[in-house]
Amino acid sequence: MTPIFAFSALVFLALAYFVGIKKQTWLLSGYNQQRVRDKDKLAKLVGSYSFIVAIAMAIGAFIDHPDVKVIFPIMVVGYVILLVYVNTKMVE
Repeated sequence: MTPIFAFSALVFLALAYFVGIKKQTWLLSGYNQQRVRDKDKLAKLVGSYSFIVAIAMAIGAFIDHPDVKVIFPIMVVGYVILLVYVNTKMVE
């Protein structure tokens, strides 16, 4: 079991809960909150992706294989894609 992946899974699960369910979009950075048209869509989109990342990290915590470390770069690329999408399609 990899403790880094287990801790990361807990952090992303908390992020998914606070952003996706509680709609605390102030936790997100990289965009102007006043310019976002649909904050509920933003919260649902980022919360869902954070939950998927948390599940992948939790599974990766129990798999003892060197290729599991590829989850981290894929996660970062996914968040960059979300950042670009929000800044191009969801802002006024």
